[in-house]
Amino acid sequence: MCVNFRPPDPALLEAVMGVVIDLHDSGFWRGETWKDYPAPIVRRGADGQREGLLASYGMVPRQRIPAGVRPFDTMNARIETVGQLRSFSAAWQHSQLCLVPMTAFYEPNYESGKAVRWGIGAADGSLLAAAGLWRAWQTDAGLQHSFTQLTMNADEHPLMRRFHRPGEEKRALILLPQAEWDEWLDCRNPEYARSFVRPYPAEQLRAWPEPLAPRAKPATTEQTATQQGNLTLDF
Repeated sequence: MCVNFRPPDPALLEAVMGVVIDLHDSGFWRGETWKDYPAPIVRRGADGQREGLLASYGMVPRQRIPAGVRPFDTMNARIETVGQLRSFSAAWQHSQLCLVPMTAFYEPNYESGKAVRWGIGAADGSLLAAAGLWRAWQTDAGLQHSFTQLTMNADEHPLMRRFHRPGEEKRALILLPQAEWDEWLDCRNPEYARSFVRPYPAEQLRAWPEPLAPRAKPATTEQTATQQGNLTLDF
C-alpha cells in the first residue's frame, strides 16, 4: 500500500491536467502528502470539465472516526473489496471517481535487510495519475472532501513486487495512462471501472532509494538554555 506521495505543484497541475485550484481559499498543499494531509485531486465537474480541488488523504479523515472506535487507515482501497467495505462502497457505487496526480510515490524496500523508503516515478519524469475515489463531508466550516487511492495485486509485477515486507502480498497503485484519464472520470458503471485495472508497464517507471531524513531530537533543557544565552537580537 502507498501511504506517502509527492503531489505536483500548482503550475505543473495546470500545465498537464488543465485545472487550477484557488489557493486563496484553500491554502497551499505540502510537498509530500501523508495521512490526513490536503492534496490536489481531479474529478469531473458539474460543467463537464475537469475540476481540481483539495481533499484530505484518507477516505475517512481521522476526525470523522467516532469516539471509542479504534483508529483505522483508508488511504488505499483494494480493488477486490472496494465495493464491499463501508468506508468505500457508497463512493464506488456512485462512481465518485477521481485522479490523484503525483510526481512520485513511496514504498518500503527490504532488499538491504531493513526497510528503506524508495521513490517510484515515471521513467520520463512525466506526471503520474492514480485511480481514486472521493467523497464529501458536511462540516461546521462547510463542505469538505476526502479521497483514497485504488490498489491492485502486484505479486508478478517486475518492479512493484520488490516492495513491502518479505512474505507479504505485494500491492501497487492503479496508475492510469494519460490517454485514459478522461474516460476514467466519465465512467459511471462500477463494473466497467474494473476494466481500467491493469499493471502499469514496468519499463515506464523508475525507482530509487529516498530514505526519510532522520528526525531531529528534541533539545534538552540545558541545550535550550545555552541557545537562548547565545541569542543576539538586532533592532
